[in-house]
Amino acid sequence: MSKTVFVTGATGLLGRQVLRAFDKAGWKAVGSGFSRAKPPTVLKVDLEDQSAIESVFDETKLLTFYPGAANRFPDKCDADPDGTRALNIAAARRIAQAACSRSIFLIYISTDYVFSGKPGEAPYEADSTPNPTNLYGQTKLAGEKAVLEECENTGMAVVLRVPVLYGHAETPAESAVNVLVDAVWKAQEKDAHVSMDDWSLRYPTNTEDVARVLVDIASKYLVADEARVAMPKILQFSSEQRYTKFQMCQLFAEILGLPLDRMGATGEDKKATVPRPYDTHLSTKMLKELGVDVRTQDFGDWWYVL
Repeated sequence: MSKTVFVTGATGLLGRQVLRAFDKAGWKAVGSGFSRAKPPTVLKVDLEDQSAIESVFDETKLLTFYPGAANRFPDKCDADPDGTRALNIAAARRIAQAACSRSIFLIYISTDYVFSGKPGEAPYEADSTPNPTNLYGQTKLAGEKAVLEECENTGMAVVLRVPVLYGHAETPAESAVNVLVDAVWKAQEKDAHVSMDDWSLRYPTNTEDVARVLVDIASKYLVADEARVAMPKILQFSSEQRYTKFQMCQLFAEILGLPLDRMGATGEDKKATVPRPYDTHLSTKMLKELGVDVRTQDFGDWWYVL
């Protein structure tokens, strides 16, 4: 039987890798990218249009659906709260309604920012109590709940939480990690003084690894058939390598052979308009119990060979 996956946000940092991974695994991979559509592989679909979503589902005969489109930058979320809620919550619910009513398995990507990240709490298990500190985390948690509510008792939806991502980017700004290379270059300018967070702990995870895990999840859940109802509804994936933003910049400067004299490390910003968690490290215990390979690429090695 032909297996088809549909990926929203297919032109984004993670979506591109998800398309490649499913295609490599023998699936028919189709996606959407509203402003960067490239038919017939990447279609233009308005996620605020229920009929457009349903039309895609009916025409492509999907088996698995991965909704990757989301507003994922905390500062941008606070700048456009209504737009953020529309994409991270309302669109997620519409997609879940359409998918589950057609017996299409849904994988919803969420974030480590659903947790408060207070010192001493991490690592967080999949069943730990969420307590997001900013609008981004709040809307992604609401998106999780919307998806699981719409697919309740069907076994047709699962949430995968991931931390900050990096990988092959069309522009550095696609990733909160890749963009730090620009900060290192900025620090080379005469009279520059770049401040960089050396307080919050990050676990940068490669998009290729996340894509591989998504293929494994889809395969294991689809094979399970009726047993899916009893399988975990929330999963988590993360690298175990820990860095602050400043430490990542130090690594990039070393790789580039650049000094970092004009970049200063900063501590906790208690006056920040968008509060950031200290440590939201995700436990991968549930994935391990399912037999999914949770190994990740070495962060430093990936950048050295890039």
